[in-house]
Amino acid sequence: MNNIQSISVFDGRYSRYTSELKDIFSEYGLIKHRVFVEIQWLKFLFNELNLENVKQSDLNRLDSIASEFDPETALRIKEIEKETNHDVKAVEYYIKQELSDMGLGHLSEWVHFACTSDDINNTSYALMISAGRKIIVKELAAVLEKIESMAKQYKGVPMISRTHGQPATPTTVGKEFVNFAWRLRLELTNFQVAYIHAKMNGASGNFNAHYFVFPEIDWIAAGEKFISNYLGLTPILYTTQINPNNYIAEMLHNLIRISSTLIDFDRDMWGYISLGYFKQKAIAGEVGSSTMPHKVNPIDFENSEGNMGMAISLMEHLAVKLLNSRFQRDLTDSTVLRNLGAVWGYLLIGLKSTMKGLNKLLINKTALEKDIKANPELLAEAIQTAMRVYKEKNPYEKLKKLTRARRVTANDISKFVDGLEKVPDAFKQRMKNLTVSDYTGLAENLVEHYLSKI
Repeated sequence: MNNIQSISVFDGRYSRYTSELKDIFSEYGLIKHRVFVEIQWLKFLFNELNLENVKQSDLNRLDSIASEFDPETALRIKEIEKETNHDVKAVEYYIKQELSDMGLGHLSEWVHFACTSDDINNTSYALMISAGRKIIVKELAAVLEKIESMAKQYKGVPMISRTHGQPATPTTVGKEFVNFAWRLRLELTNFQVAYIHAKMNGASGNFNAHYFVFPEIDWIAAGEKFISNYLGLTPILYTTQINPNNYIAEMLHNLIRISSTLIDFDRDMWGYISLGYFKQKAIAGEVGSSTMPHKVNPIDFENSEGNMGMAISLMEHLAVKLLNSRFQRDLTDSTVLRNLGAVWGYLLIGLKSTMKGLNKLLINKTALEKDIKANPELLAEAIQTAMRVYKEKNPYEKLKKLTRARRVTANDISKFVDGLEKVPDAFKQRMKNLTVSDYTGLAENLVEHYLSKI
């Protein structure tokens, strides 16, 4: 914690979780990306459109303006902004001054050529999102790999399931992990392949100024080439002054589903810890309660749940708001986009907290077996299904009378089976031999099937 007076949790309490985001989503990160885009646009004008004959050595010097950019340089631009009261114009003036200092002042009026501010901003944010996606993919993939490894490890460990919180048809611990693994892998794949769109088409999206001064250039093709080849993004041509941000909304809704799935997972892990199915490793020096020294609380899953909830609330607003702009543009998107770093911050804290919680888990087979032995009535489903096959009368109703809202023993079930009239003796014996721990269906096979596909 570098600053005890920090207002933001990302700069204060949780700074250790989010440090890798600072060079991407901070004010410095935004300015750095703006400088990079402006330099790339300059190079494009010279390299691809031949608007000025520039030596390769001078092009290399242009690159240094972006490659050597640092926080101190960003502060210089912020000083310029105090005068301009315009952040993108401050970047333009800074680059022009750098060109002059390099002896390349004759190139300065090509800086920001035919651009509107959002040509620079939307491309910068797209690059920031691209960089941020790599971080989320890395962390989510690590959580997913851990869940899959636990699915494999516990694929054959029987566990009673709980529907409506009540004991229900048995499953295996590994199968329950696979259920979440499949959901997360699906959304991770969607997140990885989502297009990141950017535009470079002027003040109202029509290349007006570009075409007026150079009508001989195919600006539509040029805009696509710049976005694709110089920035590594997917071009979008049909815009107003601003990027309509459909891709951001799509990615945020994708991340909402990921976050909600992880909340579901966090809550289940919390519940299984509460039931005693999992214990948690005690960390030397940690305190679970200020008054109850015995406690090891599931705080990591709680922390993840809380931060994922914060991320979802922000993402829901951004995903809707960023699709709206009055006429060709208003400024509401600008201030909202600056909160993308907060979205990524909450996501990252949540992912790392889930991973921390998973690394503390220790399966408690004694508790699992105790619950299995205490609930022989869970075999009622299997028995009444077999009774249907052999055409016993009122199978569901008879099992309901035997088991509903009361505890039964294995002996009770055995006597009930003996009293069946139409079930063959051989199958009766199979019923009597069945135990709750055996009644897990194809749970283990489903785990193996999933793992064989990834």
